Amino acid sequence: MRFYRGRVTEPPQTAEPTSASGPAPSPGPASGATAVDGPVPRTPAAVRRRAALAGAAVSALMILAIVFGSRLLRDFDSALLPYAVATVFLAFGVAHRYTVWISAPGARRLFRQGWRSFFSAANFRRAPTALPKMIATYLGFQKFLGARSHARWAAHQLIFWGCLLAAAITFPLTWGWFTFTSATGSGPGYEMRIWGFKIIGFDALGVLGRLMFHGLDIAAVLVIAGTAYFLRRRLKDRGAVTGQRFAYDLVPLIALVVISVTGLLLTFSSIFLHGGGYEFLAVLHMVSVVFTLIYIPFGKFFHIVQRPAAVGMQLFKYTSRREDEAEVLACRRCHEPVDTAPYVDNLRGTMRDLDLGFDEWAEYCPRCKRVLRGTAYLDHVKKGFK
Repeated sequence: MRFYRGRVTEPPQTAEPTSASGPAPSPGPASGATAVDGPVPRTPAAVRRRAALAGAAVSALMILAIVFGSRLLRDFDSALLPYAVATVFLAFGVAHRYTVWISAPGARRLFRQGWRSFFSAANFRRAPTALPKMIATYLGFQKFLGARSHARWAAHQLIFWGCLLAAAITFPLTWGWFTFTSATGSGPGYEMRIWGFKIIGFDALGVLGRLMFHGLDIAAVLVIAGTAYFLRRRLKDRGAVTGQRFAYDLVPLIALVVISVTGLLLTFSSIFLHGGGYEFLAVLHMVSVVFTLIYIPFGKFFHIVQRPAAVGMQLFKYTSRREDEAEVLACRRCHEPVDTAPYVDNLRGTMRDLDLGFDEWAEYCPRCKRVLRGTAYLDHVKKGFK
């Protein structure tokens, strides 16, 4: 342990310190984590090849799902072809980036730990309601956002449920899985069919019919309300303005607004303008949707795909705390609880996978890590400018 002016600037060595003159140890698995460690990290070229193969496989499955789900394209609407092609590109991009993401040591380790906890019969017997509660609170209602700001939580909920409703309607229609048919050809009686099977009949002029045919309008209103809050925050809040990037932070919000507004204008044109300007609006709406679908894997929207994986991490932390309530490690500096031994071992193993050489820092709480880094900076860097 090193002291500068009576303060600790480096963590103490473990019981078995690594020799400075000896060969560097190979990044082996951490204690208690051998069951979830993956193989030695692949080279970037190998990761890209693997990601490309995963993307191609998922795209092929998507095409097959569209063909067979639309009953060999009998229920497929050729006018929606650009949307369907965009979803195929979306499938490729999501699979490609997701494969690259979980190839990183930290993500791969937590990803496997999460799935291991998910399929654990012992965890289910011990806490059968843990997973449903986490899905509801972490994915659905996203209560963790409420700790930051109730307004941000409400706006995020509006966008989340609006996008979820729009996706639940748009994707099946685009793929030809859902069809709405009328025996008379002009209504008002309609049948909703899924994969050719009749699900429900309804009157287009009734409450259920209006909700079905205007579901996308409802979704658009929800998204516009939530997006307006975040756009205002991006333009007014100094903290947000300082760190924001146009392509990463503003383009997603603008895309959501354009999709929602053009969608509402299509309804306005058909009802109040008797179809005036409908073709132009339809093309504009299609371009905005296709652009957004292709953008999802490569921008801020990718966190939509990442978020479910975080549920596994939360489940792993929850179950490890229940299993090892007496094995909560304390911070070496302030002696406050850090986390359970399995979780700290998992973090330490990730540091070793990355060959960082200071996995002892895993046994410090976040506050003490910041204090020690700041102290080291003052003593080693800032001191030279005095």
